[in-house]
Amino acid sequence: MAEHSESRQFNARFSSMAERLGRPGGDVWEVHSDALARQQAGDDIIVLSVGDPDFDTPEYIAEHVVARMREGRTHYSPAAGEDGLREAIAQVETSSTGRQFDADQIVVFPGATAALYAVFSCLLDAGDGVLVPEPMYIGYQGVFDAVGAEIQQVPLQAGTFDLDVDELLAAIQPNTRAVLVNTPGNPCGNLIAPSVLTRLAAECKKRDLWLVCDEVYSLITFDAPHVSMLKCTEDLSNIVVIDGLSKSHAMTGWRVGWTVGGPKITRALIDMAGAAFFGVCQFVQDGAAFALANDAAEVEQMRLAYQARRDYVVQRVKEIPRLDCFVPPAGMFVMLDGSQLANSGDAFAKILLDDIGISTIPGSGFGASASSYVRLSLTVTQQQLEQAFARMATLFGDNS
Repeated sequence: MAEHSESRQFNARFSSMAERLGRPGGDVWEVHSDALARQQAGDDIIVLSVGDPDFDTPEYIAEHVVARMREGRTHYSPAAGEDGLREAIAQVETSSTGRQFDADQIVVFPGATAALYAVFSCLLDAGDGVLVPEPMYIGYQGVFDAVGAEIQQVPLQAGTFDLDVDELLAAIQPNTRAVLVNTPGNPCGNLIAPSVLTRLAAECKKRDLWLVCDEVYSLITFDAPHVSMLKCTEDLSNIVVIDGLSKSHAMTGWRVGWTVGGPKITRALIDMAGAAFFGVCQFVQDGAAFALANDAAEVEQMRLAYQARRDYVVQRVKEIPRLDCFVPPAGMFVMLDGSQLANSGDAFAKILLDDIGISTIPGSGFGASASSYVRLSLTVTQQQLEQAFARMATLFGDNS
């Protein structure tokens, strides 16, 4: 009897969510994975394919967190987040928008991705549609797969990557329940104009659509300041804004993100946070609150470094024959247009890696409208960027 039981094949199935997440994806990360393997094998590879800042978290923030740990801030925290952090976030939003925000409008999550997952888990059922302008941040795919949402992509304007509200509204389907916009955008660094955000908020409410605005690059702008959706509409009944410290404060590993929204969605998100995450570490939240209150100089230094890298890349692109780029007004990436050098962005990314040891991300992974591009990251030193473009100049020529 025991032998028969041990030999019987186990046939229980996984959930439909696990099966969706386990489906083979595109090969957008193939170049990056190949680059890391070559680098580990000893090849001289310049990795320009990730969005993890090369800066360390400012030392004074780390010291504050260590002190808070020693003071015993290592216990459970409220599902909505610690009052100190929620109040700090509310103060930041009040200062940046000129409107009053309170802690009870904020919910803290272990990272902006967790916030995205919680938001769409609360807003959508499997099979519901979400409109997303593309090029689209690759990470949204996993969130939507987990929820079971149908992604309904709408191309941004060719060349400028501007959002056309009329085109987006025309793409609404019977099952569309939400719209997700990203400003400043990943991968393009595009900004959505305040007037466009105001109109979009009104049009979505008119159609009973939720509007989610991902603003995690809000503090990394170059040519004009970021204007939040929170400043563009007074009515937040159908609005959720997501932000975090990963990019702006070089705190990707700390996993701190949050939502700002109206009372109904905030209540639902607190319930979701309590059920799925059971709070974010106390000492991490203390560090985040401290960072927000003492961040001006360091955040500005990092922003200026990204701007200098952006300017350098744009100038060098002009000096490489047949290479072009979109000049990003924000963010930590530059989209290089290799359409005159290769048949596709995928082919261009492969040429860059195979011929001169530079890894980038093929634009096709972000959407069809970026298929001729590759995404180059600014999260490396100026010296590494100089090395990368010296290699490109050797391969493609140099007009400088």
